[in-house]
Amino acid sequence: MSTLHGGPAAPIAPRSLWRALALGAAALVAWVALAAACGGGAEPPAPTQATPAAKAAATRTPSPAPSGPYPVTVTDMLARQVTITSRPQRIVAISPTAVELIYAVGGTVVGRSATAVFPAEAQAAPDVGSAYQPNTEAILALRPDLVVADSVIHAQPQLQSAITKLTVPVVFAGAGSYEQVLTAVNLLGKVLDRQERAGATVRDIEAALAQAKTALGTRKVSAVVLIADRDQTLYAAKATSYAGDILARVGLTNPAASEPDSGPFPGYTAVAPEKLLRYNPDFVLTVTPAPAPAPRLSTLVPQIPPFRGLAAVQANRVIELDLAVFLQAPGPRVAEALRALAKLVDAS
Repeated sequence: MSTLHGGPAAPIAPRSLWRALALGAAALVAWVALAAACGGGAEPPAPTQATPAAKAAATRTPSPAPSGPYPVTVTDMLARQVTITSRPQRIVAISPTAVELIYAVGGTVVGRSATAVFPAEAQAAPDVGSAYQPNTEAILALRPDLVVADSVIHAQPQLQSAITKLTVPVVFAGAGSYEQVLTAVNLLGKVLDRQERAGATVRDIEAALAQAKTALGTRKVSAVVLIADRDQTLYAAKATSYAGDILARVGLTNPAASEPDSGPFPGYTAVAPEKLLRYNPDFVLTVTPAPAPAPRLSTLVPQIPPFRGLAAVQANRVIELDLAVFLQAPGPRVAEALRALAKLVDAS
C-alpha cells in the first residue's frame, strides 16, 4: 500500500469513482491542442468570418516606425537564414504565440490565427485560419510583407513546407520552454528593429523569475501540473514540457519531472491514482482545456475519494492555472505564469 505522510493510503477507488471526471467531457476542446500544450496554441480548424471593422483593419497600413538598419538577416528558430529587406509594415502571425511575440516587442498585425485573442487589439485583424490549418490564400490576400510562423507547431514538415512556399519572408518563432521565450522575443525585436522594447520585455520576464525564486527561498516545495483527457486519464507535466520547465526554473520539486513519456501528449506522462498518491505533492496545479460551463479539473480532483488524503487537498492547494498562459500560448506572458507561482508559494 502507498503511504501518505507515513500513514496508510486510502484504498484506491473503483473505476466508477472516476466518473466525476466525465462531467463536462463533451465540452472538451480537440485534444490535439494539448500537443501544443507542450508548445503551441489550441485552435479550431476553420477561420471565422471577418467583421467589417476587421476587414478595414486588414487594409490599413500601420504608422511607420522609426527608421532602422535594413536589410537585416536573422537566423530564425528553425535555424533558417531569413533576410528582411525593409521594415515590415504588414505582418501576419499564424499562431497565438506568434501574435503575442509581435505585440510584446511593440509591433502590430494585419492578420492573425483564429484563436489569437491576446492582446485585445489583435482581434481587430481578420483571422487566417487555425495554426494547424493556416489558409495561405487568406494570408496572401492581406498583402503581408512578413509572416511570423510558430517554430513549435509549424516545425511539422507538411505545415512548414506549405508556409515556406509563400512569396513573402517567413520567420519561425515560438516557445516550448522558458529560454525559448527569451530567444523568440529577442529574435522578433531584431526583425522589427525593436531591440529596446524586446530588451525591456526580457528584463520583465527575468524579474518575474527572480521574484518567484525569492518567494520560494530555501524551502523544499513540490508541485505537479495535471491535465486530463476524454477518458479521464490524468497526465502530469514532465520537465520537458513548457509547464514542467517553468516549475523547474522556479525551483519547485516536480515528482513527475523524469518519468517516462506515456500517453499522446509530448512532455506529459500518464499518472495512475496510485502514483499520484505516492507523489503526494504540496501543490496540485491543474489546467482544464474545456470551456465553461465544463467543471474545472481543480474542482474534480478533491472530490475523488482516494485523493482526499493528499497533502495538497487537505491544505486547499489544488489550484487551477490559466489555460492560455500555461498551455495554449506559451510566450511573453511567461512573466504572468512566474508571478502566479510566486504568489501561490508566498501565500503558502
